[in-house]
Amino acid sequence: MSIVTKVIIDADNELRYPNVGELSILKSYFSNVDQRLNVVCILRDNQQEIIKLASKAIFQIHPEYIAPGGNAEGARKRSLCLRDYGWYLRLITYGVLSGEKESIEQLGIIGVKEMYNSLGVPILGMIDAIDCLKKASIEFLSEAQCNIVIPYFDFIILGMSN
Repeated sequence: MSIVTKVIIDADNELRYPNVGELSILKSYFSNVDQRLNVVCILRDNQQEIIKLASKAIFQIHPEYIAPGGNAEGARKRSLCLRDYGWYLRLITYGVLSGEKESIEQLGIIGVKEMYNSLGVPILGMIDAIDCLKKASIEFLSEAQCNIVIPYFDFIILGMSN
């Protein structure tokens, strides 16, 4: 749910107008909406290159994943890993657009550990993978844009770590 939607729903549920604090939150959100949109466009337009850089980095950290018997051994398993990279990058853009982390939590963290455990995917490897995805993404962004996007990556990493 976007920040705007949340403020409206919260106010309506209490039959009131948005309060000063809520309006301040909205003002802050709208003050950098152009930057948010630019970040989303950059991540979208550079998705393939970002995923390529991130996958190269993760397999340097964990070469055992692509070794015989590894979780990313062979083209099919490796493509599944890269599919997850694209999914997480897309999830980050949802957070950047909405200005909140609730959608990331609902779509990307709740149940993820159980899912990866059931598939035999090491959680530590996924945490490292998201970190590699973050580092690859910020290579395409300005410092101000990084300040917008990094908290969403860190939120996923923290959620997977707990």
